[in-house]
Amino acid sequence: MTDILIRTDGHAGHITLNRPQALNALTWDMCLAIENAIDGWRRDDAVKLIIIDGAGERAFCSGGDIADMYASGQNGDLDYGRKFWRDEYRLNSKLAHYPKPIATFLHGFTMGGGVGVGCHASHRVVCENSQVAMPECTIGLVPDVGGTYLLARAPGFTGTYLGLTGARMSAGDAIFASFADHFIPQQYWDDIKSTLAHTGDIAALPKYASPPAPLADKQAAIDAAFAADNLSDIQLGPLDADMQKPLYRNSPLGMACGVILINRARKDGTINGALAQEYRFTHRAVEHSDFIEGIRAAIIDKDRKPRWQALTDAAVTNMIAPLGSDAFEVTGETP
Repeated sequence: MTDILIRTDGHAGHITLNRPQALNALTWDMCLAIENAIDGWRRDDAVKLIIIDGAGERAFCSGGDIADMYASGQNGDLDYGRKFWRDEYRLNSKLAHYPKPIATFLHGFTMGGGVGVGCHASHRVVCENSQVAMPECTIGLVPDVGGTYLLARAPGFTGTYLGLTGARMSAGDAIFASFADHFIPQQYWDDIKSTLAHTGDIAALPKYASPPAPLADKQAAIDAAFAADNLSDIQLGPLDADMQKPLYRNSPLGMACGVILINRARKDGTINGALAQEYRFTHRAVEHSDFIEGIRAAIIDKDRKPRWQALTDAAVTNMIAPLGSDAFEVTGETP
């Protein structure tokens, strides 16, 4: 089975993530294939818009395929992850800056690397079963793939809450938090994609009322808790027990760095700035963070009992310090 389907249909370039058995988890080769396709369509006047969707019933894309990163890290290979992240982040930037409309159809799980492919598009569609999340702190990483840029744009400090806890957003929450734009019942999606391809007109996306956003009802408590410069400044008192639990479970180092990176993204306001900051952490992640241990506990041994390293100020400073000549910079076509 081909992991990704790339074709033109009428006036549309159409990309389908095609690993339903793996919840369409994103591989390095898939990132490169998407980039190559959109680079070509950028210069093709016959292609008026791009459609990106996922095969199967359960997920648009559940995240990056991290098993290979674990294997390479266990073998002492630091370059594999660094190169993967560089290429993935370059793709994230190109999607965000693309000069033609991109419609993404985010059914089921859209998480981590799936957010990087799906949520930097110009027209992001969710449905009844959509669950959007940035769960990186649960595996010892920080919100990345431009996720800190998206989280920084969420109302108040809801983005800090979502990034540190990995909480899942419903369709209504995703629209409220600026991770999505349109709610359209999934039963209409096939017809809508056909219409988009036939007309080449993104205005053919119909408008439906957004469903409720439970996250909006929690914003006052979240803002009171997460208006913080550092992890230690977060106030648990305003949060109910369920909202507090992930803060005791997730990687302290990932969360401590995550707070700072989201705050920096608020000040910078650009996706490329956010990606450069995120890469400071991910460049060092395999060697120095909780990332390998987080993968072990989540998908290798599946004991769900990660042994996180003790949190120190020095570790936080070191993980997000400038990289000098190794710093991430966007290369390739930009507007």
